[in-house]
Amino acid sequence: MSAPDQPFLAPWQAQVFGLTVALSEAGLFSWPDWTQALGAQLATGAEYWDAWLQALEGILTQKGIAVPDEIAALAHRWQDAAHATPHGQPILLENVSG
Repeated sequence: MSAPDQPFLAPWQAQVFGLTVALSEAGLFSWPDWTQALGAQLATGAEYWDAWLQALEGILTQKGIAVPDEIAALAHRWQDAAHATPHGQPILLENVSG
């Protein structure tokens, strides 16, 4: 659990939060649609930030903005890049072929 003055336990959580807000503000989905998607994921018992990510992927798929297979492929590339990156260095997709 994060402390009140530190709402994110990992950088990806802050990034997915910021991305969600930016996409909603850009009009790709409404905030009520977002809260409904997040609530549905939380109802499954998922951990909070995992539910957040799953809700974002789901709403982007539902709106036709993202394709599940492309999301999965990109996630796999990021995992490969993380494994190919020396500790302390930025993770870059360029670190793997794909």
